[in-house]
Amino acid sequence: MVISFPYSGSLTPVVFVSWVPLLFVESYISKKRYRSRKVFTHAYLTFLIYNIGSTWWVVNADEGGGLLAFVLNSLLMAITFYLFHLTKKYVGSKEGYLALLIYWLSFEYLHYNWEASWTWLTLGNTFSIQPSWVQWYSFTGVLGGSFWVLIINLLVFRIYQNVLMKKETWRIQTPLIWMAGFFVIVPLSISLITYFTYAEKERPVEIVVVQPNIDPYNMKFDLSTADDQLIHIMDLAKQKVTKNTDLILAPETAISSPIYEGNVLTSREYRFLKQKKVELFDTPICIGASTLMDFEKKRSRASRPISGGPGFREYYNTTMLIDDSDKVTFVHKSKLVPGVEAIPFSETFPFLEDIAIQNGGTSGTLGVEEFPRTMKTNKFTFAPVVCYESIYGEWVTEQCRAGAELICITTNDGWWKDTPGYKQHLSFARLRAVECRRSVARSANTGTSAFINQRGDVLQATEWWESVVIRAKLNLNSENSFYTTYGNVMGRSFVFVSALLILFSFVKRFKLVREKK
Repeated sequence: MVISFPYSGSLTPVVFVSWVPLLFVESYISKKRYRSRKVFTHAYLTFLIYNIGSTWWVVNADEGGGLLAFVLNSLLMAITFYLFHLTKKYVGSKEGYLALLIYWLSFEYLHYNWEASWTWLTLGNTFSIQPSWVQWYSFTGVLGGSFWVLIINLLVFRIYQNVLMKKETWRIQTPLIWMAGFFVIVPLSISLITYFTYAEKERPVEIVVVQPNIDPYNMKFDLSTADDQLIHIMDLAKQKVTKNTDLILAPETAISSPIYEGNVLTSREYRFLKQKKVELFDTPICIGASTLMDFEKKRSRASRPISGGPGFREYYNTTMLIDDSDKVTFVHKSKLVPGVEAIPFSETFPFLEDIAIQNGGTSGTLGVEEFPRTMKTNKFTFAPVVCYESIYGEWVTEQCRAGAELICITTNDGWWKDTPGYKQHLSFARLRAVECRRSVARSANTGTSAFINQRGDVLQATEWWESVVIRAKLNLNSENSFYTTYGNVMGRSFVFVSALLILFSFVKRFKLVREKK
């Protein structure tokens, strides 16, 4: 599993047999009638290796948070696999293997939609470095890739199980071999045909992306250097902006000193950017910022009592747009990093806010938007996607459904240092391009910044840890893909079936226990 995942091995084809050893272990334990907890133990060890081997770099941001992610995410995966074993044990072998597909895709879907979400290792993400293989993500999203992985693993396992354990001949396996070949060749062929025949409509906009390369550990959140950082960003932009440029994109929290949104027009940062905007052909500027708002009453769990005064204050990780007419729009990041920007379950257990991970800038739960929002210039509408949000395909599709013709990602991947982390994060953006059929402009503080077309190809990318600015023309698209229109149909459907299947499995178990008595 580790060596097939992007940049922890990148041997993508291995994913189609990566589950076979674990399936053999489960089959052996079942055959020997060992206690079911042995399945859980082996599954937990497997998924712990998978989590650590693929995302070990998380500890560079916070050791405690990284270790907690490894332990808990592996636990959730092991529980899901254990449920498959129980269904197989109490309902039947065929039903059990079908349940593995249903349970796993349900788990991945639910993992996208709860407070402790950590969806980096969704199986469908494995193909993020091979977008030409999965152009049909525009119909299924990444869960389609997860289904593809599991169905082929199950067929390969069944073939070898029949040959090695049941001592059947290879000739008898012909129908299964044909079926496995079908599930490999047909989706791949459809994808490759789509990839090579897909043509973007010519609706170009010129985007300039800035990568300032400000050290997130030692400099970025040093407020004494905040003005110099902003000057550096605009000096870089000046190198590439032309009179035809339609947008300047700067990274997440490029403005690190919190701005009060109600008085933004009088803020030092706005006045500086407005002045620079005039010098740069009045090009709209989209930039990441730390912002805050005050309220008379508690508005959400992100609202904190103002020290020494009445009212409450909320902090945000924000995308700030100064448009063609100098109007300012704010869109707040809403898919927050657990433990850093959002403390899971702190609404139920408020004391958890006191253990927020300090990772630069504001800690504790941040404020969010009530629904996905877009931003507009005089020429086009785009989806402002901040860092972690770019992992959430269905969230981005909602922004595209709301009218976004382009995806603009701002991020700061420097916390992970020069590891597979920032490379994986960039590769996931390629899947968003395929799912939504939208071009992507990506501005990262320390790398990698990039331009991606609607097929998921990286057209231009920067190097890690360099101060640089890039420019490209990207095509807009307002036509919605199936996935953009209908969202994660597969995930929602499987969750419903999963609930029924779990209930049925436990009813069967209780019946068997009663019969034995």
